[in-house]
Amino acid sequence: MSVKLASRQCFTLASANRMLPLIRVIVGDIVELFQDLKGREERLGALREGHDKSSSPVGLDGDEIRADLEKDVEKLQGFVEELQELGVDFKDPVLGLIDFPAIMDNQEVCLCWRLGEPAIVHWHARDAGYSERQTIDPSAWNWRRLLGWN
Repeated sequence: MSVKLASRQCFTLASANRMLPLIRVIVGDIVELFQDLKGREERLGALREGHDKSSSPVGLDGDEIRADLEKDVEKLQGFVEELQELGVDFKDPVLGLIDFPAIMDNQEVCLCWRLGEPAIVHWHARDAGYSERQTIDPSAWNWRRLLGWN
């Protein structure tokens, strides 16, 4: 079950974990494409540094390469928008980091997931980040609502 609070979708731990198969695919695509784009951008920069501005190396059409990069940047943005439409917050293209908004004891929190993790087992305060995430400990708070056990 997920609920909307203040025009923002909030997840239970169960509903967020049910979304993980789809989220995992989208985030995997983002991380892979981001790494590819970063590598191509670095190679293009290195090629440009190795040649003066008046000449172009054989087989290098800067406008064509730039157009390909821009097309893939738009594709990357489309993946991020898809995540936003699903109600999750995309945080990091290197780590593949996602936050699922949730409410616990009338406080807005984030269920935190990173690509490669089998399930959502961490959370952090809304104004905190990845470095401050904590393992979900059902004995620490009243997790009934977050777990979807209303």
